[in-house]
Amino acid sequence: MEIRGKTALVTGAAKRIGRAIALALADEGMNLVLHYHRSLREVRETKEAAERLGARVHLVRANLEKLPEIHRLLREAYRSTSRIHLLVNNASVFYKTPLGKVRENSWDHVFNVNLKAPFFLAQEIGMKMFKQKEGKIINLIDWTAFRPYTQYLPYCASKAGLVALTQGLAKTLAPYVQVNGIAPGPILEVKGTTARENRKIVKRTPLKRFGDPGDIAEAVRFLVKATDFVTGAILPVDGGNLIA
Repeated sequence: MEIRGKTALVTGAAKRIGRAIALALADEGMNLVLHYHRSLREVRETKEAAERLGARVHLVRANLEKLPEIHRLLREAYRSTSRIHLLVNNASVFYKTPLGKVRENSWDHVFNVNLKAPFFLAQEIGMKMFKQKEGKIINLIDWTAFRPYTQYLPYCASKAGLVALTQGLAKTLAPYVQVNGIAPGPILEVKGTTARENRKIVKRTPLKRFGDPGDIAEAVRFLVKATDFVTGAILPVDGGNLIA
């Protein structure tokens, strides 16, 4: 897909992986609708950096736990642009939920942000893309969708659901819309982990290091720009964890 001058919506775009994706797309000449929730200062910094690359940027705040907020995000996005050509479902929540201590509110929080929001965004935007006969959707999944962590079962289950959603959308929206997923491994140190825990993560990763948000941004760039003949795929960018 020729992407210069077209528009991407990136959720969770204020910092970390979302910021890297947004700036990579701006560097390719795309205009941006950047979603954020609480990170106003960071998203403004991302906006300024993207504008220096020549992008037109619109910011939208929304709490993706709530369906009315998701609908408002969609309304504001389409008020800022006539068409969205790329949706990147990046926003996610991740925290320990040990078995025996999982409560309904934490289960709902994880599934609402990690699975419900991507579905309703993809449903609305994907159908519009289908009518315009052009578009791409990329879902940020996780390698633990296939090899779940025991202390994060709701998170891993939500990401496994996102695998099914990605593949189902790819079939439903073909042939005009390509829907793919990226499954990051250890890209950034998890907030609250100890140095010992991080050493264990590196030790079990075949490439023996953490990745970088730029690795995910490059995978997005590949799926958006380099090929239109990939759909329903889950691309691991995990340092080899799935073969470990």
